[in-house]
Amino acid sequence: MNWKRKDLLDIRDLSKEEMLFILDTAESFKDISRREIKKVPTLRGKTVITLFYEPSTRTRTSFEIAAKRLSADTINISSSTSSSTKGESLKDTARNLESMRPDAIVIRHSMPGAPHMLAGILDSSIINGGDGSHEHPTQALLDLYTMREKKGRINGLRIVIVGDIAHSRVARSNIFSLKNFGNEVICCGPPTMIPPYIETLGVRVEYDLKTAVRKADVIMMLRIQKERGGTKYIPSTKEYSTLYGLTKRHVDMAANDVIIMHPGPMNRGIEITDEVADGPSSVILDQVENGVAVRMAILYLLIGGEA
Repeated sequence: MNWKRKDLLDIRDLSKEEMLFILDTAESFKDISRREIKKVPTLRGKTVITLFYEPSTRTRTSFEIAAKRLSADTINISSSTSSSTKGESLKDTARNLESMRPDAIVIRHSMPGAPHMLAGILDSSIINGGDGSHEHPTQALLDLYTMREKKGRINGLRIVIVGDIAHSRVARSNIFSLKNFGNEVICCGPPTMIPPYIETLGVRVEYDLKTAVRKADVIMMLRIQKERGGTKYIPSTKEYSTLYGLTKRHVDMAANDVIIMHPGPMNRGIEITDEVADGPSSVILDQVENGVAVRMAILYLLIGGEA
């Protein structure tokens, strides 16, 4: 297929064919990261700006490494070093950046819809690196890639997402992508962290972790979103850990070949134990590695010319 999109804003807007095309393209880029010289000239002469208004380690670094391995020039801007500290609006910041003719802008912002606003006024390709509690499309794509790599398929799986569902853009994007491929998705967490009407997205809700993880093919753990007030919805982190922290006992209840995922950062001892995070079923570091390949594919498809 020919890629015709200017921006990547929502996983929900992508067709099944487009998602598979991104994953297949990422497959061809993954080997580059394992070479002695980890660079190809594919995006030479292109410029990628990462504009992050929220803290990030994995997403921001992953996009920067992806761009550099494709030989693009990269510029990193955070809210603390941008003119937003002087009162400049996001729209004005973006318009000033575009006057310098970048090819792509990767934005993370606390306000849902911020990337969509920029996509409507800028000619540069806009990539959503996470907007509030709304979506995180590239995380969902790298999670799909990891599932396909480890399970051999991305359909017909029983997938359990555990934790602060209400405030998680990762959960939301994964629900959209996983249901698109006909998977059974179960959301588990305290009632105060499960959004109302989430069943309308085609998922099942369980409030008991032992029941939720039984025979699961994939268990995806989420952290409590403290920066979005997540701790207000539970009596204490100790009680949360007792009821919803993933332990070896829970893993043993799942399928024999279950994989454990986590978008990071992990709060060890709260939502996941060391034994599970570092155990044989964990693919958390594989997710990080695959994120570079998937983001290389996205940059290539958006600004690399003909696909």
